[in-house]
Amino acid sequence: MGTSGVDTRKRALAVCLTAAFMTGLDVSIVNVALPSIRTALSASDDGLQWTVSGYALTFGLLLVPAGRLGDARSRRTIFMWGVALFTLSSAACGLAPAIEVLIVSRLVQGMAAGMLNPQVSGLIQQMFLGYERGRAFGALGATIGVSTAAGPLIGGTLVTAFGAEHGWRWVFLVNVPIGLVLLPLAWKLLPAPQVVHRRQQSMDPLGVVLLGVGVAGVLLPFIQRNQWEGPAKWLLVPGALAVLGTFVAWERSYKREPLVTLALFGKRSYRLGTAIAFFYFSGFTGIFFIYTLYLQSGEGYSPLLAGLSITPFALGSATAAMIGGRLVSRMGRRLVALGLTTVIVGLAATMAATALVPGHGVGLATALPLLVAGVGSGLVISPNQAITLSEVPPAGGGSAAGVLQTGQRLGSAIGIAAAGSTFFSSLGEGWDTAFRHGLSVVLVSIFVALLAALWDLYRTYRSPQDRGSV
Repeated sequence: MGTSGVDTRKRALAVCLTAAFMTGLDVSIVNVALPSIRTALSASDDGLQWTVSGYALTFGLLLVPAGRLGDARSRRTIFMWGVALFTLSSAACGLAPAIEVLIVSRLVQGMAAGMLNPQVSGLIQQMFLGYERGRAFGALGATIGVSTAAGPLIGGTLVTAFGAEHGWRWVFLVNVPIGLVLLPLAWKLLPAPQVVHRRQQSMDPLGVVLLGVGVAGVLLPFIQRNQWEGPAKWLLVPGALAVLGTFVAWERSYKREPLVTLALFGKRSYRLGTAIAFFYFSGFTGIFFIYTLYLQSGEGYSPLLAGLSITPFALGSATAAMIGGRLVSRMGRRLVALGLTTVIVGLAATMAATALVPGHGVGLATALPLLVAGVGSGLVISPNQAITLSEVPPAGGGSAAGVLQTGQRLGSAIGIAAAGSTFFSSLGEGWDTAFRHGLSVVLVSIFVALLAALWDLYRTYRSPQDRGSV
C-alpha cells in the first residue's frame, strides 16, 4: 500500500479515536459537576442519578443494534449520524434550563455514543490487519483508558475555570466544537461502504427488541440502586435473564442473518475475551466512582484536586496501552494476564497507602500505586480487545464489537453498584476504611478476570493449534 494510503488510514484512525475519546469522557466527566448541577437546576438526588445513569443505560442498549446496522449498511454513515446526534444532544445538555431537559438530553447523548462506538471497532477491523491492527487497538485502548480516567480532571478544570454556576454547562458544551470538526473529516477520511454492505439485509427486529429489553432489565436495578427503594427492583434481574435466554433461543432458530452471530462464542478467544472484559470493567469503572467520592466528600478535595489525583492512573494507562498494542501480536493473552496481575498489585498498594497515610495527604500517597495500576490497565484493555476480535471476520466487526462493549457496559454498571454499595455501607467505620472495603470488591472482580486469562493460557498450552491470532 502506498504512503498516501497509509497516511489516510492514520488520519481516519485519528477521527475514530477522537470520537471514542469524546464519548468515553462523558461517562466520568459529569461526576465532579454534580454538586454544581444540583445547585443550578435545583436537582433532586433522583435527578442527579439519572443524569449519570441515563447515559450509561442508552449507551448500552444501542451498541449491538448499531454495530449490526453499521455492518449491514455503512459504518461511515452510522458514525456520522452518531457524531451529529452526540453534538446536538451535548449542546442541549449544556443549555438545559431544567433538570428534566438535562436528563432527556443525556438519554439521547447515550444513544449517540452507543451508535458511534461499535463503528470505531468495526472500522479498525476493516482498515487494519495483523500487527497494524494490534497497534490500532492499542491506540483505542489508550483512548478508552485516558478518557475514563481523565474525565474527573477535565471536568474539575472546566468547573473551576468557568465557575460553579456555569462551569457544569461547559462539561457538555466542550463536545460541540469537536463534533463540528469531526463531521466533515469523517466524510472525507473514513472508508465508503463496500458494495457487499449495501445489500438489504434483515435487521432481526425481534432480536433487537429482546436484547434491548433484556439488557435494560439487567441494568436498571443497578443504576437505580439508591433511588429505587426496596428489594422489588431485583426481581427485574431474573426476568431479564429469562428474556436474554429467549433472545439466544431466537437467534439460534432465526433463518436469516441474526443480530448476534452466536457461533462467535464457539471461539475461545472471543468467549473468554468477552468474559475478561466484563469482569475487568466491573472493577475498572468502580475505582473512579468510589475514589472521587472518597476524596471530595471524605477528604474535602476540590473537583480539580480530585481529578488531579486520578491523573497517574490515566498517564500509566495511556503509555502502557500504546506499548501493549505493539506487544500483543507476540505475547497474546500472556500480556493480558501480566496486565491484570499488575493492576491487582497496584490496587493492593493503593489500599496499603490509605492505611499508612490516612487523611488529606492520601492523594499524594496513592499516586505511585495508581500509576502502577494504570500501567496494568493499559496492558489489559486494548490487547484483550485485539485478541477477542482477532478471529472475527471484518464484515461482522461492528456487531461483534457491540456485543463486547455491551458486556463492558453491563460490567461497569454492576461493578459500580457493588463497589458503591460496599463503600456506603462501610462509612460508619470511616472514609478510609469504606474506600478500602469498596476497593476489595474491585479487586475480587479483577481477580476473576485474571483467572479467565490464566485458563485461556492453560488451554492454549495444552492445545497449541487452538491458539488465536491477532
